[in-house]
Amino acid sequence: MHQLAVLALDNVVAFDLATPLEVFGRVRLADGSRPYDVRVCAPQPEVSAQAFTVRAEHGLEALESAGTIVLPGCHDATQPVPEEVLTALRTAASRGARIASICAGAFVLAATGLLDGRRATTHWLGAAQFRAMFPAVELDPGVLYVDEGQFLTSAGAAAGLDLCLHLLRRDHGSAVAAQAARLSVMPLEREGGQAQFIVPEQPPAPRGSELEPLLRWLDDNAGHDLTLEAIAGRAGMSTRTLNRRFREQTGTTPLQWLHRTRIRRAQHLLETTAHPVDRIGSQVGFGSPTAFRDRFKRVVGTSPHSYRRSFRTEQF
Repeated sequence: MHQLAVLALDNVVAFDLATPLEVFGRVRLADGSRPYDVRVCAPQPEVSAQAFTVRAEHGLEALESAGTIVLPGCHDATQPVPEEVLTALRTAASRGARIASICAGAFVLAATGLLDGRRATTHWLGAAQFRAMFPAVELDPGVLYVDEGQFLTSAGAAAGLDLCLHLLRRDHGSAVAAQAARLSVMPLEREGGQAQFIVPEQPPAPRGSELEPLLRWLDDNAGHDLTLEAIAGRAGMSTRTLNRRFREQTGTTPLQWLHRTRIRRAQHLLETTAHPVDRIGSQVGFGSPTAFRDRFKRVVGTSPHSYRRSFRTEQF
């Protein structure tokens, strides 16, 4: 069983702490077995989580045998990290332990020096402070998470869930990760970066997967009238096989992926142009204004007109 240690420092963010406990603690393999032994550890018996106190069952010795270490953020990201914690993390890294941070936990990981010369991310609010404190780290504040192999970092609290699901997929494949995503009521692949209100033009695709060329093609042709049969023909598969492969590798269906791509593009146009709403619906590939409005409200939770009033840029 893979040992996974979640390190709670004083002033730990409760959300960050709970995310890996829930994701890795509840996951089960096809035979019903538990693949992770999840432990909470801390440099002292009790640490503050502001609203309550966390009593950790394990000390820093838990890091000595952990195959994966998760670092939740602290409410004060700039607080000094105890030297014994930095030493324990460096020692764990030297023997090959995988270390992942959630949100401001990147400050803790960066303090070890292990991120120097590497790409990383953290919550966008802390980006300027992070750059000032750790200029040797290549910070990318526009993504949900960064996978550098042994070291991984994620953005704001919810992105910690994206990162945990990503680790699950790395360890046990898409089927196990997709089941964990369903338990969390979350898509296995979440679109966008940290600027969730302004959805990027390109949807993320599973890197290196057999579907990646098809997903790029879908993005390029989302404005056309595409049927499931046409998509399957492009992929050289039956519709049944295509649906199965999509579920396995993206956690969704081809048409759901296409609809989300179109909605993201519509959001961008609503924010940055003065085009009439019906024209935008047609531009992004919907066959009728009613179909566009219904799908938009289902995905975004509001109407295109309301969305535009809230998020369009001032020049429009």
